[in-house]
Amino acid sequence: MTSEGGLRPASRRSLADEVADRIRAAILTGSYAPGDQLRELELAAALDVSRGPIREALLHLEREGLVRSAWHRGATVMSLTDDDLAELSSLRATLEQLAVSELVLHATDDDFAAIDAAVTAMTRVTDTHAMAACDIAFHDAVYGAAHHRRLEQAWYAIRSQIHLFLLSRIGAKSDNYLALIPAEHRELAQVLRTRNADHANELFAAHRKHALDIVTRRTT
Repeated sequence: MTSEGGLRPASRRSLADEVADRIRAAILTGSYAPGDQLRELELAAALDVSRGPIREALLHLEREGLVRSAWHRGATVMSLTDDDLAELSSLRATLEQLAVSELVLHATDDDFAAIDAAVTAMTRVTDTHAMAACDIAFHDAVYGAAHHRRLEQAWYAIRSQIHLFLLSRIGAKSDNYLALIPAEHRELAQVLRTRNADHANELFAAHRKHALDIVTRRTT
C-alpha cells in the first residue's frame, strides 16, 4: 500500500546496514588493518549472515572511503596514499576553517559543554584506538557547534576517512599519543571559548599539520 503522493513508507534499517556497522567497527578498532583483505565468505561466517548483506555492506563502506575493491583482490581495508592524505588534509582544512568561523558566531553554552565533555572523555581512555574515537567525537562536537547543517553533512562524508587517518597516525608514531592528545584538544577547546576565530584557526591548522607530519614521517 502506498501513501499519499505515491510514496511508500520508509523501510526499517536493513541487515546490510547492521553488517556495515560491525565491519566498520572492526576496522576502526584495529581488528582489520589497512591493506587487510575482507573476504566475503569469512565475514558471512563470522557474522552468521549470507553473502548478500556482506556484499552490500562492503559497497557502502567503499563509498565511505574505508574499503577499496579491485577485481583481482576483492575488498581490502583502505590504505591511504600520499595523494589521499594530501586531499583529505586540504579538504579538512577548508571545512574546519568554516566550522570554526561559524562556531564563534553561533555556539551556545551547551555546545561548549559538549566540546569540553569530549576532552574530558579523552582523559579517561587507556587505549589508542579508543583515543582516536574520542578525537573524532571532539570534532563531531565542533561541527555540531557551528550550527551549519550542510557543513556538518560534508564533515560526515569524510569522517570515516579522517578516522582512518588518525589510525595511520597511531601506526606511524604512538609514543606519548595517549598523554599528548587530551592536552592538545583542551587547548583547542579553550581557544574556541574566546570566540577568536583567527587564533582558533591558527591552532587548528597547527594541530592538523602536526598529525599530517607524523603520518607522512616528516617528524621523528
